Amino acid sequence: MTKYWLPLSFFFAIQHINQNPWLLPNITLGYNIYENFFRGRVTYEALVDLLSSRQVNVPNYNCGGQNNLIAVLEGTDSDSENSIQISSMLGIYKMPQVSHAFGSLVLNDKRQFPFFYRTVPKEEALYPAIVKLLLHFRWTFIGLIAPDTDNGEKFMKTLTPRLVESGICVGVSLSIPQLNTDKVTINIPPLEKWRQAHVFLYYVETTYFLAGIKLGKLIFDRQVPPTAGKVFITTCMWDFSVDFIGFINQGFDFQHFHSVLSFSIGANKWTHYDDLDAFYFAVQHFWEEAFNCSYLEHTLSVKSWTRCREREELEMLPQDHLERLLSLNSYRIYNTVHAVARSLHAAYSSRSKWRLKDSLEVQRLQPWQLHSFLGDAQFYNSSMGGVYLDENGELAADLDIVSWVVFPNKSSHRERIGSINRQRSLDLKCTIDQNATVCPKWHHQPLPASRCVESCQPGFFKVSQEGMPLCCYDCVPCAEGTIATQEDAEHCARCPEDQHPNKDRDQCFYKIITFLAYTEPLGIFLVSFALFLSLTTCVVLGIFLIFQETPIVKANNRSLSYILLISLLLSFLSSFLFIGRPRKVTCLLRQVAFSIIFSVAVSSVLAKTITVVLAFLATKPGNTMRRWLGKSLANSIVISCSSVQVVICIIWLGVSPPFPESDMHSQPREIILQCNEGSIAMFYGVLGYMGFLASICFTVAFLARKLPGAFNEAKLITFSMLVFCSVWVSFVPTYLSTKGKYMVAVQVFSILASSAGLLGCIFIPKCYIIVLRPDLNTKEHLTTKADS
Repeated sequence: MTKYWLPLSFFFAIQHINQNPWLLPNITLGYNIYENFFRGRVTYEALVDLLSSRQVNVPNYNCGGQNNLIAVLEGTDSDSENSIQISSMLGIYKMPQVSHAFGSLVLNDKRQFPFFYRTVPKEEALYPAIVKLLLHFRWTFIGLIAPDTDNGEKFMKTLTPRLVESGICVGVSLSIPQLNTDKVTINIPPLEKWRQAHVFLYYVETTYFLAGIKLGKLIFDRQVPPTAGKVFITTCMWDFSVDFIGFINQGFDFQHFHSVLSFSIGANKWTHYDDLDAFYFAVQHFWEEAFNCSYLEHTLSVKSWTRCREREELEMLPQDHLERLLSLNSYRIYNTVHAVARSLHAAYSSRSKWRLKDSLEVQRLQPWQLHSFLGDAQFYNSSMGGVYLDENGELAADLDIVSWVVFPNKSSHRERIGSINRQRSLDLKCTIDQNATVCPKWHHQPLPASRCVESCQPGFFKVSQEGMPLCCYDCVPCAEGTIATQEDAEHCARCPEDQHPNKDRDQCFYKIITFLAYTEPLGIFLVSFALFLSLTTCVVLGIFLIFQETPIVKANNRSLSYILLISLLLSFLSSFLFIGRPRKVTCLLRQVAFSIIFSVAVSSVLAKTITVVLAFLATKPGNTMRRWLGKSLANSIVISCSSVQVVICIIWLGVSPPFPESDMHSQPREIILQCNEGSIAMFYGVLGYMGFLASICFTVAFLARKLPGAFNEAKLITFSMLVFCSVWVSFVPTYLSTKGKYMVAVQVFSILASSAGLLGCIFIPKCYIIVLRPDLNTKEHLTTKADS
């Protein structure tokens, strides 16, 4: 059957325009139709005939009737040479060339071809949509097939970098040398790569469509065992339904193909054919061949023919004829004719005053005068539904994604499975109907995967293999503290500061807020210990107050004992500043209070030690040390030594005071609420000064430990300072090696332990004598002991 469905929409468009009283009134459109058979010589002869008068094919020679040629509409899909030949010849006459074809990429250069207009987007506009589709289904290892033409070569060079940039590898590529692939030798890449790739991009040119499908079948048949489930993605935006149905009718085997995906311009099917009166005479030849009937009166003179009825219903046509009649290719041609007609109408409307003085005849419009109207955006925007000029002045389109599936019984099914919508000039949105693609109702098989390796699961990231394509990679676990929430992650990311990774490193969970609280076991123990020691200190202080007139209390300056007991009580109580949620006030007070109170305590012990030494020296005849004995010396020692620590603390608070902070990083799963010491140097400075006082006290007491006399406390002070220094010497490395609330607990325990050491070593023996051995708490006993 002759391809009447191709010019049919052209016939109808002309009829529809000529019968429209509002479009080109008083003007009748005529037309000439030529078939070039994809040959340059035929194209040349057709152009010469168009540019010449009707009698003689000689350009610029007018003889007989005139051929009022205003524009040339052509559809030489993917035929660059013929398109260039048409444009070159028409350019001499500045004749508009309007193409509804998707090929002829070289004609996009307006500097070389200023009179060329296209009513469909160029093929490069499809490439971002292809990348979007591949990424949507995560097809990262694919094959490329293209004809061995200029357009095919340009397709390979243009699309390959875009694919690589998006992380898609071209595992195999193949050029089709000529139409009949069965009679040529083709260098086919290793079959293992063909077996690994399940998705193939096929750059389609009109005359090569069947060749690429046959080539795919040829390659798949060579594999042992033959592989099935391949997906072909064609780059054509024209409707190849007619060709597809023709392949099936010819018995072509599609057993190796899961489906064929194609793109089409998203436009509604046209319904103008419902009015058959509008093109009744234009389609009578088509009708005769479609229905095997005749409009002639003597129908019986032709065997097997019947007389055509006045109105044939469109539904009576065979399915393949109906597909051809209502295909998007026909719709595309129909709209192109209308777009040119509207531009012609606009041109005549702007020339409404151009009339001859002595005639009502409209002055003839020259072809070159139509360019300004063909170049207007309205020409493109009204040329076809879904095609428009974007903000960059490029033709764009919203595309439908169509899936073709062939069943074993040779029947086929076509369904729109998604769309590519253009949101902005550089942004495309891919929408897929999941019900149609994940498990197609008509195929009962999911779409195949086409990857070099299995995907990296969440918690892993991709690492490229040396010497391998980009999409062939190893999966490496995320490092400690990082996660990967998606498959095939390029890198691992850290969680927000207030969150931490889970064990599998694929999710983030909020960190637990921690501090040394009163309600937790460690806090309860320290609080109980501090209360017990505070109560014990109060008991000791009460005993000393009750028995303050006894010799043992009066023996070594009882005022120093009171100062020491009160400072020990305050040191026990100061531990409560370290427990609980850190506040601004507690952070300012706790280190300062601790350091000053302990300085007073150590200064009191130092004063006691010096008093013991001076008392012993004063007993020697002729010694002048007796005048130094008294409360004034002891008080001076306590005040002077403590004042130095007070000055250090004032400087600390003035320069860099402590403040509360949230430590997000020390512990991977915790947010530690703590007090930042502000200046670490000042913190260790107050500890160093306290250690300096303690070392002096320990040295003096150690030297005086063997002095005779009942009033000698040097032995008790030596042992107490040994405990005190041991606690704080071990405190520094322990404090530095712990984190969070345990660091605070170490300091609280050191405060309590060192204070308890002073209380126990200095005052418990005296309390034992006062309470349990009152017989030893007499002046005679102390004197006797001293004499012995």
